[in-house]
Amino acid sequence: MKTNPSRSGAPARSGPSRPQASRPTPSRTPARAANAVRTQEFVQGVISEMRRVTWPSREEWVGATLLTLALVIGVGVFTYLCDLLFGWVFTFLTGGAR
Repeated sequence: MKTNPSRSGAPARSGPSRPQASRPTPSRTPARAANAVRTQEFVQGVISEMRRVTWPSREEWVGATLLTLALVIGVGVFTYLCDLLFGWVFTFLTGGAR
């Protein structure tokens, strides 16, 4: 049995050797560094902009939410009434046949 010279008493492996982990080439390292810098600048920009935002008060938020709900309900009722009207018109025009 062969022994591994780096470890005393350990048997040597036979067969194909495992591929070594590839290291990034020097040409790829600056690109990764540049990406990291751009990402960091982007996050800092987002944080800076979020600090400048004028956030609505609770009263404004509740008012806008109620207005949105009222408009959604209003459009829904309008659509339903239009559907009833067109259904009646088409029933009248076709003589009640479906």
